[in-house]
Formats: sequence, structure tokens, C-alpha cells
Amino acid sequence: MLINLTDVFSSEGKVKKINIPYDQDSFAYNSNVYPVSNKSEISVTLTNIGTGNVLVEGNFEITLTIPCDRCLQSVNVPLSVAFTHQVLSPEKENAASEKTSNAETFDEEQCFISGYELDTDALINNEILINMPVKVLCSEDCKGICPVCGKNLNQGDCGCDTFVPDPRMAAIKDIFNANKEV
Repeated sequence: MLINLTDVFSSEGKVKKINIPYDQDSFAYNSNVYPVSNKSEISVTLTNIGTGNVLVEGNFEITLTIPCDRCLQSVNVPLSVAFTHQVLSPEKENAASEKTSNAETFDEEQCFISGYELDTDALINNEILINMPVKVLCSEDCKGICPVCGKNLNQGDCGCDTFVPDPRMAAIKDIFNANKEV
């Protein structure tokens, strides 16, 4: 959804509050698709803080269904997202980029602004991505899956031989295997 910011950019001190529904039923990241099990409206406040300068503030809550990193069981992960960004009008951005030799500082913040329009979908997806957890576990003591048969070890032992010999003893094992009678 695109929101025109022309009136907020031009009126000093203007405050505009908007509630935006999150229409997506899933969130795609890194060739994975995570279903959205719960979501709230995104409340956004647009505040003019100077000529051509707008402060974009907002918050929302979303719950994604993500597989556990150890056992692959589905886990509902609630995210409470709050964001604050300062955006510049195209004229102000051009003037600022001419003054500084490093225009990347503005481009990084402006990835969801196109001209005078705020791309809320890009902003929201960016904020969800930033707030995604690094590791998702179904429980702190998750045992994972068996490396041999793939059974979920939280549901019981599978009986597979998972003995891994100590690699420091490989030289001694080679000596014993060399002297073994056939």
C-alpha cells in the first residue's frame, strides 16, 4: 500500500495517524515461507519535524509459525515490532546528497520511499525481517532429531547407534586395523 506524504512534507508540525491492515497470510524470507497465525493492525504516525522532513513511527504485533531449528516442529513466534524512521522529501534528499559525498546514509533509510509515497508493504516486511529471531526452539531442552533415522528425539529414543569415535584416536585405530588378521 502506498501512502502519499505530500501534505505531511509541506505542512510544518502536521501529524497524521493511520491504521493499516496487514493483508498478507504468510511472510517469505530466504526462500522460506512462514505462515502468519495472528496479526494486528499497523498503527503509523507521520509527523512533520521540519521542511521536507517526516518522522515515521509505528508499531504492530504479529505471530509467525516457524519450524524449530532442532526438531523442525512448528512453533508460534510472537513478534512485537516498534519502528521509527526519519524520511526526507525528494528535494531535501537531493540537497543533502549534494552536501555530503556519502549518499548511502540516506539511501539506506529511504528504501521504502519512492518520491512522495511511502511503501508500507516494504516498510513492514523490512521491520519483520529485522525483528526475526536468530534461533527458534520449541523448548530450551529440545533434543532435536536423530542424525541416523530422523526421528524426533523429543518423542522418545529411536535406538539407533549414534556413537561417534573420538577423532584424536584415529591413528591408534589405524594401527589396530593394520594388525588385524583377515
